[in-house]
This record gives sequence, C-alpha cells and structure tokens, in this order.
Amino acid sequence: MTRSARRTRRTGRMLQVAGVGAAALLALSACSSGSDSSSKSDSPTKSGASAKSDKLSGTVTVFAAASLKESFTTLGKDFETAHPGTKVTFNFGGSDTLAASITGGAPADVFAAASPKTMAIVTDKSDAVGTPATFVRNQLEIATLPGNPDKVASLKDLTKSGLKVVLCDKTVPCGAAAQKALDASSLKLTPVSYEQDVKSALTKVELKEADAAVVYKTDVNAAGDKVEGVEFPESAKAINDYPIALLKDAPNAAAAKEFIALVQSPEGQKVLTAAGFLQP
Repeated sequence: MTRSARRTRRTGRMLQVAGVGAAALLALSACSSGSDSSSKSDSPTKSGASAKSDKLSGTVTVFAAASLKESFTTLGKDFETAHPGTKVTFNFGGSDTLAASITGGAPADVFAAASPKTMAIVTDKSDAVGTPATFVRNQLEIATLPGNPDKVASLKDLTKSGLKVVLCDKTVPCGAAAQKALDASSLKLTPVSYEQDVKSALTKVELKEADAAVVYKTDVNAAGDKVEGVEFPESAKAINDYPIALLKDAPNAAAAKEFIALVQSPEGQKVLTAAGFLQP
C-alpha cells in the first residue's frame, strides 16, 4: 500500500470516529432537553393539584338568630354560587336556644347571635375561636295588623286595655330589648304570650292571633304588607349588636371562615342593610 493510500484510510477512520462522537453528543443533548421538558410539564400539574386542594367544598352549617333568616338565606345562595361544590345549611331560632345547642355539642361551623349576651354563652364555654365580631345592629319596631286598626302610635299604646300584644321571651334578645325599652319608659305590659323567637312573635300578628308585637325592623320589612310597622323613640335605647364567630370544633373551618368574610364584606353588608339592619 502506498503512503498516500495509508494516509487516506487513516483520515477516513478519524472522520468516522468523529461522526460517532457527534451523534452521541446530539443524543445526550436530546435526552437532557427531554428531561427538562418533562420537568417543566410536571410543574403545572403540581400547581393545579395545589389549587384544587385549596378549593372550598362541603357543607357549612350556620346557627343564626331567627331575625337573620331572609338576609342569611340570600348570602348562603351567593356563597354557593361563588364557591361551586359548597352548600350552606342554616339552623335559625332563638339565640339562647342555639347557644345552648352549641355548648351541648351540636355540630356547627358558625354562630351568629342577636346579642353579645347570648354569644357569651358560647364563648364562656370556650366553644368559639377568637373574639366574636359585631357585623350588624338591629332596632325594635311595633308590628300591627295591616292598616293599624287599633291606632297604635307609641309604646305606651300597647298598654291599652283589651289590646292583644305579643312579646319575645325575656331570655331571647328581642324580648330582652323590648323589656329594656319598657323599663326605660316606666311602662308595664302583660302580653298574651311570650314567644321563643322573633319570627314566632311576628307570626301571631300575621295570623291575626294578636293585635301587635314588638319585633325588629328587619322582621317588619320582611313581612311586607302582612303587617304595618310603627316606630317608637324608646327603641333607640335598646339597639342590639349582632356578633358572629367561628366555632372551635367547626367541621368545615376553611369554608366557614370564608362565609364569615362574606357576611362582613361590602357585598354582604349591602344585603344586610337592604333588609333593614344597621351598620355595626
């Protein structure tokens, strides 16, 4: 073999080795690129899983004063619309009865009371988380039959002989407030019945089983033309603060906190003030 032929063969082998090396380098680069791509594609999945775990779901159980029925029912529907997969259930009633149920172990997430005194039943047993927040206030009003046939114009008029008047029980916030207004006016009133919550007192008038009842302005508003409202100045001395709190053993604390936030938000306050509640 000539020197020229040997040089040609050696050059060919060198080029062949170089080609194999380049191919290997390209393959390694491709694997590395594929690995990076795979890593990047995993990130959205992890992020999505995290976002999904943060999504609210399940039932929120709210124990609330009877006077909150209409406005809280509206807020419950708003909450469910804003958080698909959630459901808000309510137990409306006299605040003292609800408080006793909570301290007795009834499962609930949120308690909204019609007075600090009834909220204290829960907080004194350490069954609430943190300090309850006042979210609205409510003022009393006299509910009479439509057209006010008995011409009730003041709190004193409720003491007229023969007039059938209903009050909330004194242990219930609306009853305690009514008694406070009567005491401030040095008036004595013997009702035909004491009711366990404000809705029951109002119903007596709606069914014409009573001529008048001392209830909240919000309840008169909710009743529409079924009753007629009569304001009285003494009510300004017996305005109730409404506190709300997350309960200690709340089964759905995350969603409960968001419901409370809705109640306190500008949107929630708009619903409540439209119902006749006063700003805190």
